[in-house]
This record gives sequence, structure tokens and C-alpha cells, in this order.
Amino acid sequence: MPLDQSIINLPGFKIVDIEQGDFLEIQVKYEKKTSCIHCNSENLRKKDSFVRKVRHTSFGERLTRLLIKAYKFKCEDCGKYFNQRFPGIRPYKRASESFRREVYVKHFDGVTQKTLANRVQIGQATVERWAHDFLRLDESKQDRSRWPKVLGIDERFFTRKKGYATTFADLGKHKVYDIALGRSEKALESYFKRHPGRSRVQVVLMDLSDSYRNIARKEFPNAMIVADRFHVVRLINRHFMDVWKQLDPVKRKHRGLISLMRRHHHKLKTHQKINLRGYLCEVPGLETIYDFKQGLTKLMLMKHKTKRQCKKLVKVFLRKIEQLKQSNFEQLKVLGETLDKWKEEIARMWRFTKTNSITEGLHNKMERISRNACGFRNFENYRLRTRVLCGY
Repeated sequence: MPLDQSIINLPGFKIVDIEQGDFLEIQVKYEKKTSCIHCNSENLRKKDSFVRKVRHTSFGERLTRLLIKAYKFKCEDCGKYFNQRFPGIRPYKRASESFRREVYVKHFDGVTQKTLANRVQIGQATVERWAHDFLRLDESKQDRSRWPKVLGIDERFFTRKKGYATTFADLGKHKVYDIALGRSEKALESYFKRHPGRSRVQVVLMDLSDSYRNIARKEFPNAMIVADRFHVVRLINRHFMDVWKQLDPVKRKHRGLISLMRRHHHKLKTHQKINLRGYLCEVPGLETIYDFKQGLTKLMLMKHKTKRQCKKLVKVFLRKIEQLKQSNFEQLKVLGETLDKWKEEIARMWRFTKTNSITEGLHNKMERISRNACGFRNFENYRLRTRVLCGY
């Protein structure tokens, strides 16, 4: 590569002179032939000349500006006038594409608009405008023409004024497919009208939300709804902790006991099992409820099961639901009714290994995007950044 092109990294230019001032001003000349932008003819006549000043990538700590001698041409074939165009510099722009992308990359690496604007001597609005230009460019390269086969649906809080947003995650590729404002069937109705092709979705994972289940049944007719294993186990633990609070309100506040009661029994050490069993024997009825909870939780954690194995597990699951409904504790009755209402979706968990933990992890990335931007008020701006930085 010629030395001139390696320095400024633009093809077809030759360095004429370099001057040092507030900017490192590089006078360059474009040596390649120019053709008509309308008819691609090379039969041109020069009508005028002018100097085009263009900001360029920095050399070390020195700000750089290119001084390009450009011409106004008239095409002898089509008779139209046009100004000379150059590679790497868009028409009517006062900065090269490499400099604009440099600002964009630094901004999304964490440099604030104000700091970056003062450092490269441009306006804060310019930083934001360039960032949006490249975000839209990167988004246009993504293929969202088809819905994913395995879809995760979950909600995330956006703002107090606009409420919650719904995240649609591609669990196969661990990427955000899209996000939509709202979480109710009515709020998402217009979104689904604009995005057809939902019959491709085969599996939809979600928490125990009646609203999302109604949406999935209506908008994804060919998909099987699968409950998220984490939310089911958390629901069981929450109701169990409420029963424990009713039986022993004093020890329920003990942090060490809370940690032991929440964890799965097989993950406890030997001395922890002995200490926990000693406490359970002190409270009448608590040991029986604890063992029942551990058995139910173990049942929920099973996966990679065949159809024949699932048939046996279903009988055990239905028997436990009936036991919960016949309990003397109101919290356990409510748990039994909830599990009975979601029994089909919960039973499908034994056949699938995917969970919505992938969506929760994507929510952590989305939270970092919000923190780096110091919050969002415009949802479309937030959606654009999320689709680019967490999408395909």
C-alpha cells in the first residue's frame, strides 16, 4: 500500500502538504478518474473548483482535517451538473466515515457525549446524530424476517411513565429478537399486526403469567407453551416460606435458617443437614411440609425425559397437586390451584432443557445499556440500541 494511502487510509488520494495548527491539516489530491454520478460517463467538463474541508481520524492526540480540492463538473453526455464525489466521504458531510465511526465507537465504549464532544471539538447533538446513523446502519444488516423457533417472552421495566416492555428472545441463538412497549394483550396487538410470520414459532417459554399465556395462544398458534423452571421453583419456595412464617414467625427471620431452608437438600453439606433436621423436629408439622417441598422441587428440576418417563411423572405430579389442595394451610391450597392451572405447561418442562435464564441474562445487558446512557425516555431509541447491541 502506498505511504499516502496508509497514512490517511482513503483510496485514490495523494498527500500534497501537511500543516500544523489547531488541527493537523493535510492537503490531499484525488488522482483517480471521475465519472458522472447520473450516467456514469467520463466525458466531463470542469466548471468550477472549491476546497472541501473534512474532519478525519485523529493521529495520536492531534485532531486532523483533510483539505481536498474538488471540482464541479458538467457531463457532456447527459448535460447534468454535479459536485465531485470521493470514496470514504459521503455527500454533504463534513467528516469522513472513518472519523464518524471512530466517534460512534468511543461513545459506546462509555465516553459521554459531553466529554467526547469537547475532546474532538464537535457538538453533543452531532455525537448523538452520528451514533444513530451507525446504529441504523448496523440494524439494517440484521435479518429479522423470520421469527425464531424457540422463543422466550419476559417483561422488563422501562420507565414509570411508559411502564413495562416485553422482550422477545431467540433462545436458540441467545440473542434479542425484538422488544415491544407494553405487556398486555391490548398493548401488544398493534405490534403483532406489524410482524407476521409467527406460525414458525414452535416453542414459547414464559413465566407463570396468564396474560402472556393468552397472548401466546392467540398469536403463536403452532407453538407449545412451556413454563419456565426457575419461576416454578421460586413460586413453590415462596409459598413454603409463607407457611414457615405462620408456623414459626421468630425463627423465620433467622438468616442462617433462611439460607438452609431455601437451598435444595442435595446441595447441603452433612453438618448442615444435621443442624437443619434438628430444627425441623422442634416445630410440629414443619418437617413433613419441608420434605414435601423438597420432593416437589426435585420433581420440577427433572429434564431430558422421554414420553414414557413423563407419563409416570405426570401421575406423581397430579397426586401432589391434590395433596396441596387438601392441605389445611391456605398458602398451600393457593399453590395447588396455581400448579393445577399450569399443569400442562409445567409438564412440558421435563421434555425441554431451555429456560428463560437466557432472557434474564439479556436483561442484564439491557440494564447496562440503560446505565451507560443514564436512562432512556424515548422507547424507539432504547429499542434501536438494544436490537443492535444485544441482537443478531
